[in-house]
Amino acid sequence: MRAVRVTGYHSPLQLEDVPEPAIEGPHDVIVKVGGAGVCRTDLHILEGQWAEKSGVTLPYTIGHENAGWVAAVGSAVTNVAEGDKVILHPLITCGLCRACRDGDDVHCEVSLFPGIDTDGGYAEYLRTSARSVVKIDDRLEPADVAALADAGLTAYHAVAKAARRLRPGDTCVLIGAGGLGHIGIQVLAALSPAEIVVVDRNPDAVKLALEIGARHGIVAAGTQIDQVRELTGGHGAEVVIDFVGEGGSTAEGLAMTRRAGDYHVVGYGENIDVPTIDLISAEISIVGNLVGSYNDLAALMALAAQGKVTLHTQKYALDNVQEAIDDLAAGRVRGRAILTP
Repeated sequence: MRAVRVTGYHSPLQLEDVPEPAIEGPHDVIVKVGGAGVCRTDLHILEGQWAEKSGVTLPYTIGHENAGWVAAVGSAVTNVAEGDKVILHPLITCGLCRACRDGDDVHCEVSLFPGIDTDGGYAEYLRTSARSVVKIDDRLEPADVAALADAGLTAYHAVAKAARRLRPGDTCVLIGAGGLGHIGIQVLAALSPAEIVVVDRNPDAVKLALEIGARHGIVAAGTQIDQVRELTGGHGAEVVIDFVGEGGSTAEGLAMTRRAGDYHVVGYGENIDVPTIDLISAEISIVGNLVGSYNDLAALMALAAQGKVTLHTQKYALDNVQEAIDDLAAGRVRGRAILTP
């Protein structure tokens, strides 16, 4: 089969012929890939940022946002069958450790992460586990939802946590309306009565945000903190969700957060620098957010099937993977880039 391989850091990806994955254990599931999301983390992988953390041996197949059709199952698999349309939770988990027993499988003690530390989905086929596959509604197609497996799941996880404290009359600011942010806006509109304010440097992204659920859109041009303060009577927002996490957004996000509010950080790239006396005196909470659980993914797919969350995509053939990578790096992708093997 054809697969896109990382053969060296700071080097172009290579499209190669490799053996198809085969069933090796009773809970294995082989998926024919219908769509694989191209994520900014993939850029960081190519830059070598994940080399030490992942410990992966090169070469390997990249791609951690995957959906497709079940092609084969192990002898103990009962939750899916050949031909089923599925989306894949990004982790392969054990089901036995304390985190898995608590339903917090994203913190599984012995997980594998296809596309990060083992072969992923920039390929025609992918091996995963019965614990990782979520059947999707017949109204959905794998290429249309693939990036919900990680980008959407991460956005859902952060927004669902935030929504638990938001009440009618509250304000939630979302920084960034790109690949993750445009999903987060839709999830927040579905789960919370709060007024949604979106901040982004790109006017087109702000325009999209207003079309999909935001009440107010602010083009970041130096006055975004003052504008948020003005919209909130000088107090700031009860919750700020930062999908950027770099370029000064962390300082701005904290400045937009009201006393006793929550600042959720999702994107990453810079340090958060804040005097502890400011956190204490204002009683602001800083909340980190990783990818969501299997149950989060199932809930997100229910919203997608109901038409409440729609992924905006640009699709690329597997042969055009470098074009997809270049477009993402240059900021030319609106929504999410999807490879379609």
